[in-house]
Amino acid sequence: MSTLWNPAAYLTFDDHRARPFHDLLHRISVRAPRRVVDLGCGPGTRTAELPARWPHAVIEAVDSSAEMVAAARARGVDAHRVDVVDWLPAPDTDVVLSNAVLHWVPQHRELLPRWLAALPSGAELAFQVPGNFGAPSHTEVRALLAEPRWVGRVTPRGEEVVASPAEYAALLAATGGAVDVWESTYQHRLTGPDPVLEWIGSTALRPVRAALGDDDYRAFRAELGPRLRAAYPARPDGTTWFPFRRIFAVARVR
Repeated sequence: MSTLWNPAAYLTFDDHRARPFHDLLHRISVRAPRRVVDLGCGPGTRTAELPARWPHAVIEAVDSSAEMVAAARARGVDAHRVDVVDWLPAPDTDVVLSNAVLHWVPQHRELLPRWLAALPSGAELAFQVPGNFGAPSHTEVRALLAEPRWVGRVTPRGEEVVASPAEYAALLAATGGAVDVWESTYQHRLTGPDPVLEWIGSTALRPVRAALGDDDYRAFRAELGPRLRAAYPARPDGTTWFPFRRIFAVARVR
């Protein structure tokens, strides 16, 4: 049984996962930051792109996963293992970027004002989180975990792991800076057998994988697959459309 992130599995849908990162990056207005922090850098694929945008900045990359940090370093990213709960920005930090990370941090609503308070004037904090916890890709997992064979063996993650766009806007605006919050729903065109199951296998199913042994995890996936195929049916050409809602926010310190 493994509780670890799998960088290779995470990168299976890298093209799709890259789109929200670039959409977020384009809304950051700081032109010449001294230090840019990729908070939760994962395998470093996106971090490696940041010097092209800010060639004179110090790029700081942190992640709580030893496997992800190793994968990032293999790409030439100077990544360090740090839990975001314990992280605070250095005094010269002008950009903090967090891409699809904070939904794994239950107390992130408390951390956001703390980070903003520690940033210098003109700095920006930008993040995006999945907003699809009410979608079948997640509700079917919770429904299966509630059935007799699985109930009590895994703690499911509900919709409360992220706030609504309005809640994030109010939380960030209370710090006194300029705030931009929006949401987008991407229509991902997937191919292959059970593509939605494969997508969530490297993300949403991580708590399930961590709690179950190998045989039970295979059995769980075998039961989940038909449910997801029904919720996201393949088209006659073999493709599957996977709607994926994401929430974005950029807050600028006065």
